Amino acid sequence: QLKAPVPCPVADPPRNELVIRLQPDEAIYMKMNTKSPGLKNHILESELDLTYQSRYQGVKIPDAYERLILDVIRGDHQHFVRRDELVAAWKIFTPILHQLERERVQPVPYEYGSRGPPESDALIAKYGYTRSSN
Repeated sequence: QLKAPVPCPVADPPRNELVIRLQPDEAIYMKMNTKSPGLKNHILESELDLTYQSRYQGVKIPDAYERLILDVIRGDHQHFVRRDELVAAWKIFTPILHQLERERVQPVPYEYGSRGPPESDALIAKYGYTRSSN
C-alpha cells in the first residue's frame, strides 16, 4: 500500500496499492483511485492490470519447479544459492530455529486461500498498513 491519500471532502478513498503476486496466478497490478468521468465528484477504484493468464492467453507459463529443472539441464546457476550464501543464511536462522524449538512456538493456523490470520492485522497496523476490503 502507498501512503494514505490526503483528506477528501467527497469521500474517504482507500489507499492506492501496488500488488505483486508470484504464484499461483502471477500478476502485477496497481489499484488506484481516480475521479469518475463527468462533472460529478465521485472517486472510483480502478486497476492497471498485468495478470499473466489474461494478458498472455494461450501461452504456457511454467511453474517455479519447471523453471528450476530447466535451469539445471541448461547448467544455469543464477537461481541457485552459492555455498557461502547458504552458510551465512544458516548463521542467521539457526539461533532463531533453536529459540522456536526451545519456546515451543506454535504456528497460528488460518484458512487456506485467505489473507492470513487475524493476528497479522495487528502486526501490520503497527507499521501503518491498513488492509483494504478487497
